[in-house]
Amino acid sequence: MILRSMITATNTMNQLQKQIDTISHNMSNLDTNGYKKTSTSFEELLKQQFNNQPDEEKEVGRQTDFGIRQGTGARLTTSMLFSQGPLKQTNRELDVALTKSNQFLQVDVGGDIRYTRDGALYLSPTNEGELMLVTAEGHSVLDANQNPIVFDEAVKEFTISPNGTITAIPQNDLAELQIFELGVVQINRPDLLVATGSNMYELSIVNPEYITFLERDEIAVQQGALEGSNVDLATEMSDLLVAQRSYQLNANSISIGDQMLGLINNVRS
Repeated sequence: MILRSMITATNTMNQLQKQIDTISHNMSNLDTNGYKKTSTSFEELLKQQFNNQPDEEKEVGRQTDFGIRQGTGARLTTSMLFSQGPLKQTNRELDVALTKSNQFLQVDVGGDIRYTRDGALYLSPTNEGELMLVTAEGHSVLDANQNPIVFDEAVKEFTISPNGTITAIPQNDLAELQIFELGVVQINRPDLLVATGSNMYELSIVNPEYITFLERDEIAVQQGALEGSNVDLATEMSDLLVAQRSYQLNANSISIGDQMLGLINNVRS
């Protein structure tokens, strides 16, 4: 029984450490644009059944099930919360905040499409002397047809309408305006999104039903602003304290079990 309690505490401590790591990751991304927090919860592992009484006649009148059911610890489950984060006004022309939850920008990462809510966009020169719209990591931002957004000439000014239409005013007043449509999509099953790093996500299960290519009047963006992280520092601190106390409690349980085993060995000797 002592060894079993120590094993149970060890299993739980391992999961508590993962919870602490997750909370720390949330706190470190408190100021990351468009970051979505990972929430944690615990569920009990399968119990083990011990039939310590082979004679059921001796258990007449018992109100509970026969035998003893012992737990084996807890398991951590995680899920991302895609609630809307606060908007931060930047007044920068290429900063775009998505103002509806579950809407994402499409980004080309090595030929694969990823999704992000980080609207801090930049211009990157191409080998042809053009300017490509990219993320902070240099990945190309896609338009409504899933093609990179490339401007032919040097741009003097950008305007981005609430429906995600980008109008680039060239420095040459005689040149035509360049107009593109941001490829904003709606993820209908955000619970299936998996973080791939650099504040981007991909669907763990590829299914056309999980993605909606939005019409222009369904898109909601705001130019000159960025969506902040939806991490609440006070909540994370409270969860961290609870996790640390739980970790200490299980560590004490192992320590006490070790002391009891020492006492038993001394008695035997």
